[in-house]
Parts: sequence; structure tokens; C-alpha cells
Amino acid sequence: MSFPTLLPLLIILCSSGVSFAILFLGDDRSRLRTTLYLGGEVLKLALVLVMLRGIYLGDDYELRIPLLPGIDFLLKANTLSMLFLVLSAGLWLVTTVYSIGYLRGKPHQSRFFAFFGFSVSATAGIALAGNLFTFFIFFELLTLATYPLIVHRDTPEAMRVGRLYLVYTLSGGVVLLAGAVAMQLVAGSVEFTAGGAIDGSEANNAVLVVIFFLLIAGLAVKNAFVPVHGWLPQAMVAPTPVSALLHGVAVVKAGAFGIVRVVYEVYGIDLAQSLGVLFPITVIASITILYGSLMAVRQDELKKRLAYSTVSQVSYIALGISLFGLIGAIGGVVHLVHQGVMKVTLFLCAGAVAETLGIKHISRMNGVGRRMPWTMGAFALASFGMIGLPPLAGFVSKWHLGLGAMEAGQGWVIAVLIGSTILNAAYFLPIIYRAFFLEPTEEAARQPKKSRFEADWLMLIPILTVALLSLLVGVLAGSSVSPLGWAELIAQQEWNYDVDR
Repeated sequence: MSFPTLLPLLIILCSSGVSFAILFLGDDRSRLRTTLYLGGEVLKLALVLVMLRGIYLGDDYELRIPLLPGIDFLLKANTLSMLFLVLSAGLWLVTTVYSIGYLRGKPHQSRFFAFFGFSVSATAGIALAGNLFTFFIFFELLTLATYPLIVHRDTPEAMRVGRLYLVYTLSGGVVLLAGAVAMQLVAGSVEFTAGGAIDGSEANNAVLVVIFFLLIAGLAVKNAFVPVHGWLPQAMVAPTPVSALLHGVAVVKAGAFGIVRVVYEVYGIDLAQSLGVLFPITVIASITILYGSLMAVRQDELKKRLAYSTVSQVSYIALGISLFGLIGAIGGVVHLVHQGVMKVTLFLCAGAVAETLGIKHISRMNGVGRRMPWTMGAFALASFGMIGLPPLAGFVSKWHLGLGAMEAGQGWVIAVLIGSTILNAAYFLPIIYRAFFLEPTEEAARQPKKSRFEADWLMLIPILTVALLSLLVGVLAGSSVSPLGWAELIAQQEWNYDVDR
């Protein structure tokens, strides 16, 4: 086999191979574990960048292994898969460096990093899956790989939440499998195809509609659509790097990414529109956006507020995809990256405050910004982005979603975006106000410094890195190499839109 054929598999094996090796290392082998892990990450990122360049130049990367009659294990890269793959590989490196500082001196580190790596391998498999069958395999592997991370603390509460997580996600997997099997029966092997894999002649419309909603319902659990979102706020019992992984890189993004695949590369946007299946997604996404924001306002625990914010913000992706038009689709896809970068920044900041000052609740964050100005400055920057202040990343997403709604003749979606933006401000700005404008509490003032910096430098550097990234992806959105430029390339190459770039 040639290098381009093997490259998708090598990218997946990079992280899983290293993770398997360190699973058997004792916790006292920290230097060897860190060397192996970071080496695997750097190698993987290098391979991803090689593939990214090749895709940009028009090269093909495909590995096909026949398993059963009509069913292949298929890995295939295109511009859409690269968007998700670069996001996961890049943020994995950042969150790993953070995790080294976060977990310093804590037990079960080898187990943690092993399953952290398995999770990112599964995410890479989801990004590179070339058909529904392969996608389903990695989708379920992601569930199994993230479970040990959620129960990592081994407390009764962690174990309870772990069981809840499995009930939700495995149930979603069963429904997704039912949809995939039904599609296999009516249309044969379905490969993700530019413009859609089916043309509507495979079965009558009622059957195709039922299969569509089975697939979407299966994906909706990880995407955290209301009312199947309940696992996500509960999963905040996990260590902060896991929360960042769940919210910014892996699990919720796997659901959103799957919805993009089903709408644009299984059914095709024109067939989906003709079947009338897009508008229900628009409605569900809108309800989820407003519900998540309303619940976020009510939370005092910082990580739970961020969790409900994710419930809201991730649905922007499905909203844009369901708007039946170029601009909305670009807004939805680019938010996959924008939300990931901003949300990882917010979670890493929350973890640094909790580890450094022992503060986990917003009502106790008075004056935290004076003690940790860089950390809370990064938090403020990402919050402003989430609210949608120009020229930050969230503004770029919301601008395109708003224009996409107008293009699709669904002006009521503008009201949803405005309502969500007001609620975003209502739950982010009070945190920033408390941190920078109120006098520190005695609790914060008497905490001894654990580092010469405001936080462990292995936590602080990743925070500043992703904060800078969240700024740059918005400010440089007009560049052809920005996430927005890449989203336009996806629309042009994969979905056959006429993009004026």
C-alpha cells in the first residue's frame, strides 16, 4: 500500500498506539509517559498537516478494507473531514499540556492519558470515516473511550454520572444503528458523497423520512439536543481537561459533525429539503439554543454554566446546516471550529481557577481577576467571543447564521439569535464583573501561591495559546487559510455551491 493510502490509518494509530503503550506504565514513570505521549501528538499533528496540504492540492487519501458483502471499512479524507481532524489534533496537544499541569501529583495518570488518547483516536476516526458503517464504529468507540474519563475520580457521584452517560449515549447509538441498517437495506452501502449518496429513488418518501430521523435522533444525544441533553451538565463531575474534551473537541462535536454528514453527504441538501426534514431540525436547534442559554443563567457552579452554554452553542451548527442555503451552511460549519476553540479556553480557565484558588462557584469569584489577571483575561476574551462581539469568532458565526436565515426566508431565526446573544451576555458578563470589579473575598485572598506564576505554567501557557487562537480565528476570518476560508472551500468542493471567494 502507498503512503497516501495508509496515511488516514496512521493518523488514527498514532494516538491509539501511544495510548495503549502508556496504559501499562506505572504512575511513577511520568517522564517516559510524557515523552511518549507528546511525541505521539507531535507526530500525529505533523501527519495531519501533511494530509491537509495534500487535500488542499487535490490529493486523494483513501483506505478501503472489505469486511462483509456490501460493507467496507472505509477511511477517506476530504475538506470537511480535515476541518474536524485539524481541530481535534490541535486542541488535543493543547489540552494534553494543560492536563500534565492539572494532574500533577494526582493518581491514575497513566490510565487518564491512555483513555484521553483513545478518545482522540476515535474522534479522528469519526472525522475520516468514509461511510455510515465506519462512522458508527468510531462513534461507539468514542463512547467507550470517554466513559473511563468521566468516572476517573472513582467517587460514587462519578460512577452514577458514568452510568447515566452510558444510558444516554448507548441508547443513541442503538437508534443510530437502526437508521444505518435501514439505510443499508434500502440503498445498499452508503458512502459519504459530495451532493448526497442517495437520490430519493431508493424508497418512498415516508421510508426515507423515517430513516433520516432515526439517524438524526441517534446523533442528537451526543449533540445534546433538548430533551436528550441531560447527560452533558451531569458529566461536569469529570476532571476539567475531560470537560474541555467533551465540549470543545470530541463528543458533542461528533454528534454535530454527524448531522452535517447525514444532511449534506448522505441525503444531500436538495433531497433533504424536498422531503421536508430540515425545518424540524431548525425548530429543535432553536429551542435548544434558547433553553440552554436560559438554564446557563440559573447556574452558580461555573462548569455547569459552561455546560449549559455548550448545550446552546453547539446547536448553532445544526441550525446553520438546516437553513437550506450557502451562507447558513458556512456559518454552521465554521462554528464547529469557533465554538471548540472558545469553549476549550473557557473550561481551561475554569479549571485553573479551581485548582489554584479552590473556587468553583461564580458567587465566590469576587476579585479573582486581580489574583489571576491572565487567566481571567483569557476567560473574558472567550466570553466576548461567545456573546458575539465583533470581530471575534462568535460574531463571525452569528453573522453568517443571521444572513443565512434571511437567505432562507426564515427571518424568525434572527429573533432566536438575538435572544440567545442577550442571554449569552446575561450569563457571561456577571462573571467578568465579579472577577475584575469586585473586592476579593477572604477565601481568595488567603490562598497561598502554588507557582511563581498566577497558575501552574503548564496550565497557563495552554490557556493563553487557545485564547490567542480564539482571537485570531475571528480577526483573520477574511483569510483563505482561516476556518471561515476553509468552510467556504468545503461548500465549494463538497457541496457544489458556487462560492465567490
